[in-house]
Amino acid sequence: MPGLNIGYARVSTSEQDLTAQKNSLSALGVAEEHMYVDHGFTGTNRSRPGLREALAACRAGDTLLVSKLDRLARSLPDARDIVEELTEREVKLSIGGSVHDPNDPVGRLLFNVLAMVAEFESDLIRARTREGMAVAKAKGRLRGKKPKLSPTQEKHLVSVHKAGTHTTGEIAELFRVSRSTVYRALQRAGEPPNTILHSKAPRPQT
Repeated sequence: MPGLNIGYARVSTSEQDLTAQKNSLSALGVAEEHMYVDHGFTGTNRSRPGLREALAACRAGDTLLVSKLDRLARSLPDARDIVEELTEREVKLSIGGSVHDPNDPVGRLLFNVLAMVAEFESDLIRARTREGMAVAKAKGRLRGKKPKLSPTQEKHLVSVHKAGTHTTGEIAELFRVSRSTVYRALQRAGEPPNTILHSKAPRPQT
């Protein structure tokens, strides 16, 4: 009985599309129900649910197909580990329709070159991302985390605090933020530290 063709496809971001890879796998003889995908996972991350499922689906005599080696891994050690695992389980690996022969010296050399290129490209992407972030930060395009309270909400919070009807803890609960957020908002408003930290509203007489 001939083995099954198991397909694997991956894209690094949620904005990218898997259609081209799926079409390529389909043209190579992979049925839709035997395709496994990872959407939004980088090739440097070995822990991918779709990859785990694809490897688990493979049985002796099956073939795991990918459109390009960098879809499978962007790290030379990871690529080698996956090939070793497949070889031990008597599963073939097909890259773009070309079956990799782990016993062929030339085939191993080409595989290592492809894996090294994929790893190099990944390093370049990370370097460009860091450079882009540094440039954007220098130009003031990168901002910190979005404030938990809008300016209007902060103004309301300060007015409630000045009214003296609520403790700091009660204000935090009222605005659904932490006490530290309340303290920072009051500090920005110029409230004295002792008032910020120790104010407590008097309880009404009963």
